[in-house]
Amino acid sequence: MSAATAAAPLTRRALLRTAFTAAVLAGTGAALAPVLRARRPRQTLTPAPLEEETYRGRHIAVDVAGVRIDGRPLHVMRRADGSYLSGVNHFQSYETPLELARAAVDELGTTQLAFAAPHHG
Repeated sequence: MSAATAAAPLTRRALLRTAFTAAVLAGTGAALAPVLRARRPRQTLTPAPLEEETYRGRHIAVDVAGVRIDGRPLHVMRRADGSYLSGVNHFQSYETPLELARAAVDELGTTQLAFAAPHHG
């Protein structure tokens, strides 16, 4: 007997078994991927501010996460024309987030921003 005649021909059953096994392995990998990704250590450093200044005794920081006044977040919205507006004064828009934060400080006076923004529901 030669080696070619000794090998069993590929049957439909063997082909389906191989396809099913591959599908089970792929599904298990897809299901475990988020779990394995979540086990990686997360970066806990806050990004460095893009702009930072003290204006009228208040600390303003603008970074990729948003605008903060004295460490408290200011709700900022970007308009379609590229300008910015905030919840403190949503009737006037400003060219940059820093200008917006200065105007919010002028409007707030000595009042502090709330730590958590109210949710609409």
